[in-house]
Amino acid sequence: MVLRSSIYKKPAQLRAMVEPGLITAAALDAVRELIAPGVTTLQLDAAAARVITDRGAKSNFQMVRGYRHTICASVNEQVVHGIPNDRPLQAGDLLSIDAGAEFRGWNGDSAFTVVVPGDAPEEVVGPRRTLSEVTEGSLWAGIAALSRASHLGEVSAAIEEYIDTHAPAGGYGILRDYVGHGIGRKMHESPSVFNYRVPDRGAEVRAGLAVAIEPMVVIGDQETQVEDDGWTVSTIDGTAGSHWEHSVAVHDGGVWVLTAPDGGAEKLAPFGVVPKEID
Repeated sequence: MVLRSSIYKKPAQLRAMVEPGLITAAALDAVRELIAPGVTTLQLDAAAARVITDRGAKSNFQMVRGYRHTICASVNEQVVHGIPNDRPLQAGDLLSIDAGAEFRGWNGDSAFTVVVPGDAPEEVVGPRRTLSEVTEGSLWAGIAALSRASHLGEVSAAIEEYIDTHAPAGGYGILRDYVGHGIGRKMHESPSVFNYRVPDRGAEVRAGLAVAIEPMVVIGDQETQVEDDGWTVSTIDGTAGSHWEHSVAVHDGGVWVLTAPDGGAEKLAPFGVVPKEID
């Protein structure tokens, strides 16, 4: 007989996930502070590595076979899994940074997207900024839905509904081949968290569930390809993509965003949700 481990964690296990979440957040904060024209994504990678190492943690990205960097850095048409390199960033680039930390056997995972500041045409910057804002909003709509949901399918529907409601005329594409996931002892665990409506109700939302919610949204068509490096996922039509992610725990008191220092309080307030610390 094969025994399957539960996707639901005990309170002590959820508490153990707080520190790796905070370390992940700190690494991303260090990266964000350095983003400017002329900076390379390899420099950003080094900054994240220093934070994670100084906090006594490990990069969980480097634990993925064949990957040797601390962050993924995806620029413009690259949506996710971009490899840091020595290309200087340019004003107006749309940059997505994804990172994670493992601390004492538990994992955090988070991502953000930003337009590189500086002098760039508004006709380029404007649509990219809006894309990032809508993607981020859909992430928080999904987290808010998680606080009330009975099953994960409700989270997926909330993400897609937010995107459909706030996207400009013509709409956005939502990546189908890449979705959110459970998180805990491993960076990627069951269950899947889709960013679009699915027929299946999904896993039950109850105390002990820990998931990484991560909408990946593009200005044009959602079809993507993996570049020759074997990692970078880019849009086929060349339009820009955005990626936002947080790791979130569901516990007896409510929800807590593990990769946000305030547990998500500021961003969840417009949705009428007050996160609760894990007892």
